[in-house]
Amino acid sequence: MPKRLLQGVVVSDKQDKTVVVRVERRFTHPLLKKTVRRSKKYHAHDEGNVWKEGDTVWIEEHRPLSKLKNWIVVQGEKRAEV
Repeated sequence: MPKRLLQGVVVSDKQDKTVVVRVERRFTHPLLKKTVRRSKKYHAHDEGNVWKEGDTVWIEEHRPLSKLKNWIVVQGEKRAEV
């Protein structure tokens, strides 16, 4: 079975070798027929402490690395510096 890939935005990089990624999904509400946005946070492994807050990253399912970390960052793009 292929591993899941999710795209999200880094919301925290305070931990060592770990980033918290917010993944947003959009769906149509079954009763209201209105587009709804829901988000969920995932802890992902970042070996080189490369990614910072605001960066867009792709995370991939992985074996458990700790109590909360079951994902690793596979690629991403830096947020443009202002």
